[in-house]
Amino acid sequence: MIRIFTNCIFLLLFSASLSFAQTGNIEGSVKTSDGKPADLVTINIKGTGKTALTDKKGVYYLKNVKTGKYTLTATFIGLAKQELAVAVKSGETVFADFILNENADQLQEVMISSRNVNRVTVAVAKMPLKNLENSQVYSSVSSEILKQQAISNYDDAMRNIPGISRTWESTGRGGDGGSYFALRGFEAQPSLINGLPGLTSGNLDPASVEEIQVMKGPSGTLFGASFYGYGGIINTITKKPYDHFGGEIAYNMGSFGLNRVTADINMPLSKTEKIALRVNTAYHTENSFQDAGFKKSFYIAPSLAYEVNDRLSFHVFTEILQEERAVAPVFFNTNRDTILIFKNLKELNLNRKLSFTSNDVPIKNPRYNLQGQMVYKLSDHWTSQTVISRGNVKSDGYYSYIWDDASLGTGGANRDNYFDQYFHKEQQTTNTTDIQQNFNGDFKIGNLRNRFLIGLDYYTRNVIDNGSGWASVRQVTPQSSEVAIDKGGNEISPVFLTQALVDKAITAAGGGSHTNIKNSITSAYVSNVLNFSPSLSVMASLRMDYFDSKGDINKAKDPTDAYHQFTLSPKFGLVYQPVLDKVSIFANYMNAFFNVNPREVFDDNKVSQGVKSFKPEQANQWEFGVKTNLFSDKLFATFSVYDIRVSNRVYNTPVTAVQGGKTGSKGFDFDLSANPFPGFNIIAGISHSRIKVLKGNTGTPTDFYNEVGRSPGGQGPQNLANLWATYKFGYGKLKDFGFGLGGNHAGVYKVIDNSVTGVFELPGYTLLNASLFYNSNKYRFTVNMNNLTNEDYYIGYWSVNPQKPRNFAASFAYKF
Repeated sequence: MIRIFTNCIFLLLFSASLSFAQTGNIEGSVKTSDGKPADLVTINIKGTGKTALTDKKGVYYLKNVKTGKYTLTATFIGLAKQELAVAVKSGETVFADFILNENADQLQEVMISSRNVNRVTVAVAKMPLKNLENSQVYSSVSSEILKQQAISNYDDAMRNIPGISRTWESTGRGGDGGSYFALRGFEAQPSLINGLPGLTSGNLDPASVEEIQVMKGPSGTLFGASFYGYGGIINTITKKPYDHFGGEIAYNMGSFGLNRVTADINMPLSKTEKIALRVNTAYHTENSFQDAGFKKSFYIAPSLAYEVNDRLSFHVFTEILQEERAVAPVFFNTNRDTILIFKNLKELNLNRKLSFTSNDVPIKNPRYNLQGQMVYKLSDHWTSQTVISRGNVKSDGYYSYIWDDASLGTGGANRDNYFDQYFHKEQQTTNTTDIQQNFNGDFKIGNLRNRFLIGLDYYTRNVIDNGSGWASVRQVTPQSSEVAIDKGGNEISPVFLTQALVDKAITAAGGGSHTNIKNSITSAYVSNVLNFSPSLSVMASLRMDYFDSKGDINKAKDPTDAYHQFTLSPKFGLVYQPVLDKVSIFANYMNAFFNVNPREVFDDNKVSQGVKSFKPEQANQWEFGVKTNLFSDKLFATFSVYDIRVSNRVYNTPVTAVQGGKTGSKGFDFDLSANPFPGFNIIAGISHSRIKVLKGNTGTPTDFYNEVGRSPGGQGPQNLANLWATYKFGYGKLKDFGFGLGGNHAGVYKVIDNSVTGVFELPGYTLLNASLFYNSNKYRFTVNMNNLTNEDYYIGYWSVNPQKPRNFAASFAYKF
């Protein structure tokens, strides 16, 4: 028996050694034409399915390749494919090096102008995954696209993302004063910077943006619930330092007094150590297309990278923004619970050129953000990432609303063309701290590959609010902001807005906030992508989240003020690639949640029933789709169909707060990025969403927020389309010259949808944009014309907000 066992062991060892002896390895490097390493280049052995990506040093490895003759291919999006013939011998390593036709600057330009290519991305899944390996849908826009379109406003970058539309420009108010977008029917704001909470009460400056990623679908499992994210979240990836001197200085000018100077300077700080500093800065001034309004800001973002050795690296990113603006107030057609007398733009007859503000009542939104990251390679299979983020945002100045002065009790009978304009003085500061510890593993159990993530997250937020009360300062009409005749037909002196006038009214009204609220979130999450084969993988993720609010610490301890909630958030994904790295069929189940603070509730007679606690709101999504990466990385496309249900909704009726409402959103997204031939690039997308209330407080006829079958508000247009195509001449007298053409389409948008109050629709619109540019190794000159046809169009969130008419922007940059 022992002899048989010994013989079996010997045979197994002999077979293993024979198998090993019949394989070899392939190793090599890929460099640009100026001798610099090229990373993220795909090396493929034709006919075998074996692939590898070059690392930061441009090196790749292909191990355990069977002996024989092969053809290696080196491919990168937008570049011509290169091939090399190799012969693999038993137990030997064959070396095969590639030299690209492009230099490092050209390769970088191609890399960052590429969009949604099948490259390895860490931020979306908090682990390295190719797009085709990821069961989640995401779209992105690069800094190169921003340069092509001479974009100086962060919000304008979103016109290149399928399925998202702006509903509300930045107001500067405390807490959520950033721009609002509609994504898959739900509200979204730019809430993440490099995957960490990056809340802002004003605008984001695009000077330090490397890429904007829009992760679609509920994403609470990996990113928590410090913001609403039922339809998806917006993540800003910032520029990182690199190992040689370089950068650019640019000047933008344009319509409505736009002047903007930017600088992007990168420099190595040591000849012996890998330390580099990159500084992005911008000074921006701009007026409004309306009769008043301005923006003035200064932004600086230094970033330091230190690669101690092959195992340990540090990265520190800091940004400081000083911003002052006069913001046009939000114009509400109704006070939301009043029957509409103006049911379309023609009846409202809003004067687009009126801002309803003055430059004497501005708001300031200074912001500071610091992020530090340490990455340590524990072994060949495990990596540790420790990150910390500190943020401070302020809202300091005047904030205004305009809405009708009637009430529901009048039934609309006494309504007229007059609207009240209310003012409030913001004085709010938000401080945040976020600490994360992530461990990423890439290992095999048997023949099954595991890409594993385990993380801990601790987040705290402190909101100090000393804002004033609200005061009605004047009455306006949609046609005039300085009314000369009152409701009774009597002549009056027009009211011109000044700080003294507004301050006097606010002081007389009295009231205000004096709160200091602290809360924290402690979370743990795990995620694993299990490969049953190179073509088939399953993702399973879970977050355990504990929210703890201390309430207002200015008050004596009140058990109804503080509260805590525990939530589980799961995520599952399935990916099958019938053609490896070419076609991916995927499905996912995703979850997001939001913690709801206790509220005082009342019975039908408006008698207080005390303070009631609520369960966290929950969003759940099912999604199916396909991703393709075809024709040697020349065509990348994603198509998906989704169904999102938000349950445990907490909403206000005219009497009290109720939990139990449900909202559903269904639709599809199509996203395309193509490079049919050298110099020609296309990005395009089409989306459709249909959101409606599935369950509400049907017993209350005036429940205007939650009428079953109706749109809840803020969902944006149902139908959206975007296109941007550019062509750059690669030779001849027009070498480095090019042009771009594209635009956006949005369908009809019901900003108010209720059987009691009525329906108000914003009409659909189509915008056309064009560009002429010259882009060489040293210089870039771009002239863009936006809204070529001078379309009158509007956005809104229960509101009516006019948008810019025809305008131009020109940019000149010197690169070094």
